Amino acid sequence: MEGENRLRRILGPVSLSSLGIGSTIGAGIFVLTGLAAHDKAGPALILSYVVSGVACLFAALCYAELASMVPVAGSSYTYAYATMGELFAWIIGWDLVLEYAVAAATVANGWSEYFSSFLSVFGLNLPMFIAKAPFDYNPELGRLVATGAVMDLPAILVTGLITLLLVIGIRESARANNLMVGIKITVILFVIAVGAFYVKPENWHPFAPF
Repeated sequence: MEGENRLRRILGPVSLSSLGIGSTIGAGIFVLTGLAAHDKAGPALILSYVVSGVACLFAALCYAELASMVPVAGSSYTYAYATMGELFAWIIGWDLVLEYAVAAATVANGWSEYFSSFLSVFGLNLPMFIAKAPFDYNPELGRLVATGAVMDLPAILVTGLITLLLVIGIRESARANNLMVGIKITVILFVIAVGAFYVKPENWHPFAPF
């Protein structure tokens, strides 16, 4: 109809696959894998990936079925609205906003730490008061503690750049996402291929020390 706003169908199979892979394989695999293996699960961490992979598969199948049954834009909000009503859709919609906000903050903070470490290789050290979150969780105390920092400037900048990219357009965002997902998969495969030559079987015992 004339004057009706419609979403442009720009994303193809490659972009959609990259979007799904990028959403499933998040930054946690780079930021938290070592910490979880060292402090929590030990070598048994690989079983956690198997269990979480199965859970992700079931979630993907649910989304695929709902998308075919309710072919309307809106994701979880639309599916909840069509199956459970407006109240549950409203709750799920705001839950998604909270989820994405917390996830974005976590990823930005992890990226900031890696970026600061990368700069230190070249002898460039950012002042701590602008390169760290004002509060950080202390596992020994079990609570948040002040770090003395004012802001996490690298995290703010990368969030702003990604936001700007999304505002520019979906086609440009999809191309950038395809590139980042390609780099992510390449890095993971590289670590697996190279790390296979440095495996020490004695480190697998005890398998589940915690």
